[in-house]
Amino acid sequence: MVKLPINILLVDDERDFVEILSLRLTDVGHRVRAAFSGQEALSVLAETEGDALPEIDVVILDIKMPGMDGIETLKQIKARYPVVEVILLTGHGAVDTAIKGLKSGAFDYLLKPADYDELTAKLEAARKQRDAHAERLREAEARALMRRSGGMFNPD
Repeated sequence: MVKLPINILLVDDERDFVEILSLRLTDVGHRVRAAFSGQEALSVLAETEGDALPEIDVVILDIKMPGMDGIETLKQIKARYPVVEVILLTGHGAVDTAIKGLKSGAFDYLLKPADYDELTAKLEAARKQRDAHAERLREAEARALMRRSGGMFNPD
């Protein structure tokens, strides 16, 4: 079975952590972009935005960062790019904040230091959910186009 690469945006203010995890994820075939703040993450998403969807499939997002924290970043990502899935990273003392993140639209969360196998499993599940969401969006847009065209246009 061919494993498709996941387009990942890794967001954390700890540069060493970002570099090491980026290398590990790249070594197994994923495409990784890095950002070191919430604002930088939003900029990367904006510059990778394609026709209707950003090229990023999944964002791995640290909750505790200076400036714009992970929860605010998550809210802005979900408002602007609702099909992009977000996996939150949190310390042991911030599980309540992670739960708040889930209520704000995060796909899931992991405790730091994250288990690599658990992270990769969550990445695969998040990408599958993103793909399903994107397909439903495309189908809804096609149906809307059909209605507007009075049935004259057939997307198939």
